[in-house]
Formats: sequence, C-alpha cells, structure tokens
Amino acid sequence: MNPTYTQPADVPVRARPPTLSWSERVKQARYKWFPDHLLGEVLAKRWIDNAAPFFFLIATVCLFGTLLPDLFAPASFTETLRQFGEIGLLVLAMSIVLIGGGIDLSIGSNFALANFCTLALTSIYGVPLYAAAPIAIAAGAAVGLVNGILVGYLRLRAFLTTLVTLILLRSVVEMLLLSRSVEITSKFVPSAAWDVLGLNRYLGMPVSLIIFVVVAAFFHIYLSRLKYGWRIMAAGGSRRSAHNIGINVKRTICSTYVISGALTGLAGYLYAARLSSLNTDAGSGLEVVALTAAVLGGTSLGGGRGSVAKAAMGAATVVILTSGVVRLGLSSGAGQAVLGLMLAFAVAVDVRWVKNRDKVLSKVYVSPTFVAMPEAPKADVSGSPYAINTRLRSSDAIGLGEIEGPEDVILDRQGNLYTGTRLGDIVRFFGPDFARSEVFCHIGGHPLGMSFAQNGDLYVCVGGMGVYAIDQAGVCRKLTDETNRSAWSVVDDSRLRLPDDLDIAPDGKVYFSEATVRYEMHTWPVDALEGRGNGRIICYDPETNRTKTVLRNLVFPNGMCLSHDGMSIFFAESWLCRISRYWISGPKAGQVEVVIPALPGYPDNINRASDGTYWLAIMGMRGPALDLALKMPDFRKRMARRLPEDEWLYPNINTGCIVKFNAAGQILETLWDFGGESHPMITSMREDRGHLYIGGITNNRIGRLELRGANADWTGYDSYWQKS
Repeated sequence: MNPTYTQPADVPVRARPPTLSWSERVKQARYKWFPDHLLGEVLAKRWIDNAAPFFFLIATVCLFGTLLPDLFAPASFTETLRQFGEIGLLVLAMSIVLIGGGIDLSIGSNFALANFCTLALTSIYGVPLYAAAPIAIAAGAAVGLVNGILVGYLRLRAFLTTLVTLILLRSVVEMLLLSRSVEITSKFVPSAAWDVLGLNRYLGMPVSLIIFVVVAAFFHIYLSRLKYGWRIMAAGGSRRSAHNIGINVKRTICSTYVISGALTGLAGYLYAARLSSLNTDAGSGLEVVALTAAVLGGTSLGGGRGSVAKAAMGAATVVILTSGVVRLGLSSGAGQAVLGLMLAFAVAVDVRWVKNRDKVLSKVYVSPTFVAMPEAPKADVSGSPYAINTRLRSSDAIGLGEIEGPEDVILDRQGNLYTGTRLGDIVRFFGPDFARSEVFCHIGGHPLGMSFAQNGDLYVCVGGMGVYAIDQAGVCRKLTDETNRSAWSVVDDSRLRLPDDLDIAPDGKVYFSEATVRYEMHTWPVDALEGRGNGRIICYDPETNRTKTVLRNLVFPNGMCLSHDGMSIFFAESWLCRISRYWISGPKAGQVEVVIPALPGYPDNINRASDGTYWLAIMGMRGPALDLALKMPDFRKRMARRLPEDEWLYPNINTGCIVKFNAAGQILETLWDFGGESHPMITSMREDRGHLYIGGITNNRIGRLELRGANADWTGYDSYWQKS
C-alpha cells in the first residue's frame, strides 16, 4: 500500500507552502534519494562485530593461499578440516566461558585427560569406542564442574583458579601416562570404528567436522534463542544487574564451565579417534590456541558479547594460520610466536572497539534530513483562530503531587478517571469528585495512549514494551509487541520501540501509532533533531492476533482518533506540525489526506468532542530557530557531533494549548495556558460529561475544565460503543 497525500477541496489554505530555492531543492532531493542514516544503522547492528573477524579470516586465506598454493588442495584441506572440527569445539568451549564473564585455562589439560580416558577405556578395559564417548565427555564435564564450583559458587578468580587446574590436571595426566602408557600401547587393537571417526568422510566432510557443525548449530540456538543462553549473556555483561533481575548468577556461571568441560571432552575423544595413539604433548598450548581464536573471532574478554559464528571464524583463522606456518617450514616456536602476536592484536582491537563503539555511533547514528516547514500560523495576532487566551488557567487540579507524567487520560462508563504514570502504574481516580485513587494496575514501562474496548478492557500503549490490555479486575495481558518487518530496513523494525497512542475501530481492530523505529522511550527528542520519517501506523487484529504495519515513513506520528463515522482515523505528525486523515473503510480506504497542513505548535493526542468535532493537544510551540535549522541538515549533524545533548536544538515543550477542529480541518476554538501556569505541557485531553480532562507527560496533575454549553450527558465511552 502506497498512500497518496492530497488536500481536501473544501479545506481553505491557512498557511503558504514553503518556497524553496534551487539549492534547497537540490539539497532536498539529495537527502530524499541518498539518505546518510544507513551507516549508523549498520554500525548499530550486532552482526557488525563479525566484520573484523571475517576480514581477518579472508586476509589469512588470501595470504596463505598465495604463499602455499597447495594448502587448499583436496588432500591437505581435508586434513585441515579434521583439525578444525576438534579445534572448533575447543574454541566454542572457551567462547561460552568468556561470554559468561570467565576464562578457562584448563582446556588443554582437560583435552589431554579426555584423550587418555578414550584410549585407556578402549585398550585396557575393552570398552567399545561408541561407549567411551559419554565417559570421556563426562570426565571433561566433571573437571568443568570443579572449576564452576570454585569460580561460580565460591567466587574465586577465574584466571588463577583455572591456571591451578591446568597445572594439577596436567600433572595427573602425566602420572597416568607413566603408569599406563605401555599397557595401552601393547593392547591397542585398531577397528573399523576408529576408521569411521578418524578417517571416513560423509558428503565430502570429515566426521569430526560434521559433529562440530551439529554441536555449533545447537549452541547457536542455545545462546541466541533460549533463555539459558540469554542468562549467560546477561551474567557476562553485568553480574550485579543479572542478579537484580532474578537470574541465579552462580548457577549460570557454573554451567558455562560444565559446558566448556563437556565440549573439551568431546574434542579430546575425536582427537584420540583420529590419531589412535598416546602423545605426551597432547593438549599442550591448546588453551592459548582456543583463547586466541575466541578473541580473534570477536568474543569479548569482558563478557556478555560473543556468538557461535564468531567462534567458528576465529577457529578457522587460527587453524589456517598454524597449518600455514608449519607448511612454510618455520621453526617450531614460530607458530606460538604468531599466535601470541595475534592474541595481543585481538585483545587490543577488542578493548578499543568496546571502548569507542558508542563514541563512533554517537557521531554517525544521528542523521538529520532536509525538512521545509510551512509558514507557522500566528497566535499573537488579533483575529487569528489560534489567538492566545487564558481559558485553561481556570481549570482545577486532580491528584496534584500524587502522580508523575500522566501522558494520557481517559474515563470509563461509570465516570472513573484513569491515567498512566512514569512509574509504570495505571492509576484510577474514583468519580465524581476524584478525591480517592488507587493503583489499578502496575504494567511497567511508561503507559502512554489509552482506549476502552467494547468489553470494558482498557487498551494501553506502553513505551518500549508494546500494546497491552487490562481487564476490569486489573489483570494485564500483552496484545502485541511486534509487527511485520520492513523488507529493506537495516534496523530490525519488527519490535515495537515507542507505541504512543491508539484507537479502536468498530470491527475491533486496534490502530496505533509508533512514533519512531530508531529511538527508545528515553531518547525520543533526538527524533525531532533528525526530522526523518521514522514513524508508522500499525493495525492489530484481536480476531487473528496478527499485527501489520499499514502506513510507514511518518514523521513522529503521535496521536490517533477514530472519526465519528468510524471510516477514518485522524493522526498527528508532531515534528511536521500537521494533522492527516487515514481512511480505513469506504471508497477512499487506504488513502491519506492532509487535514491541517500547518499548526503553530507540535500536535499530540487527538480525541472526540461531544459536538461531532475533535480536540487536539499541542505540547509546545514552534520557534523560528528550529524551523530554520530543519532546512540545514549539515548544521544539525555538526551540532549532534560537537555539542553535548543538553545543548542541542529541540522543539519547545514549554506551554499548554488545546485546539478544537472539525473534519474539514477548520479551527473552531483554542484554549491556552500560555506560560504553563496550570499546565506546563499538554499531551492529551478527554471530554466527558461536560468537562475536559487534561494530561501532560511532564505534569504532576490532571486538569479538569468545565465546558460551558457542552452536552453534560455525553461520554467518550458511549460515543464509541453505545448501541441504539
């Protein structure tokens, strides 16, 4: 659906469209067809961390592929793949521990123990090779459990603890080799099972590589899709925060070492199957190999950041590098020296990237575009429909000092008043005097726009969370927190970031606006600096439980109201200072018309009036400085890069104004509290039983103004759901 914007024929023009010079037209076309926000969005993606490891891998392949033309010949490449299966498991083991905020230096010694267990079981005790696998894995997991208890539960230093485990375990393995090596060597009898694991290939791949691929796929799902993996990420990122949200950090950290030990045991088992012989140097130095590969792949030493893909790329880079060094005929210590240098380089990159990523993003993510605002109507001129007055100053205050940030207000059929607060509560004031109140529901986030469904449920937009419903008993349930993703969007816009207002159509479908897909609840003013079409209108169908975006590229849509005939929805675009109409049924279904092309301030919520017209909240007045700056994207970009955020140009949120308009866009009435004495900022209003109830996201009260001549029996609830 590609809606077209048209001006209704019966709407008089109240503001001249902006006249652009030739250079401004060129600039407008440049920012329209060649937007520069993509760089910041790409750098903000999690997968950008894979760019450096991928570059290192490609550079390593090109370098050694050139120096050693036969390195990737079928025979030698197959042997490299066999080693990759084993090394990949070790790197994955190290990565999981690093993601959890620890380190495991005992991997090499644990690997040697698993190798010894496999050969001893099959040679001395005659255990079949397939039955030796779980025992070898269990032995590795047991070592991991010891590390996990010491580090996770007893909170010992991971580096020193696993270093001690490395030394002790290596000593145990060497003693076992001294006492059992002759017996193992003399009784070892090769079998077909050894050939299957160590030599055979399926689909052109060694068995060890196939096993690694299966294990890697499982742990990719484990880390990225299951709650256990998310807990590891959370514990590695910040153990205190993870503990505060209810995660058992000790158990989570312990589990990473158990997983690491089990994967190491599997790698040692495959190594034994490949070589079928004891080696006193088995596992020696593998902790350095695994650590280098993990960090080179992009797994953070600080914890909380890493993936299976990073581990695989790091393992591939190190395997090719070590194989290439050996084939070049360099001295025996050259490989370790190269690994040491690569580890130092990877650590430096990791530290610098983690430290400076946010700084880089802050310089490139905010990307203003060219906006030509129409001329602002005058409010300080006699005869203007927006002429300043003091009518709102006579309003009464409800809940003064009891509530924080009542962005929207609404009344039920019984005349009780509801509002959300910045503490995440839905507060109910009992009518008719509203002197008594209660927390109707604690929903979390910051409740914004609200609407009553036909069954009496209260539907609420919650910034950063989605759209929720609260039944008459105060029980909350989620309706939706995602929509269909845009086909060409770099940002994953399927998740709802800032749903801010909603209304319900006669068929029960919920239409709601999302102000921006690029910024969160606490950074929404930055969207004004961009002036970009980051917002959208979304439809949720309770019958099918499906959510779909119906309008895109709107400039901070912030206010939704179903027309009195139920065929269209009025919506506000705050930073463009205009009101539009989206037809949801009838011959114009799918079309969008501009109803009010220019307002003197920034529009917010829209709601029905008893006389068939509509109330509109204006949350702040336009200023010439920002209007001019909107035509200067380069200036705003430099401002965002060079000045602290509290010194940026933002829309004025400094006064209170309510406008009444009809369906043709004519301004019928204006109510002011210029200077904000009673209402510093107005974001919503509701007419009910002859009064106007007023909310504001920065206020600590709800206003109540008597409307002379209004229908004292009219209620917003019955306006939607009364059956005649």
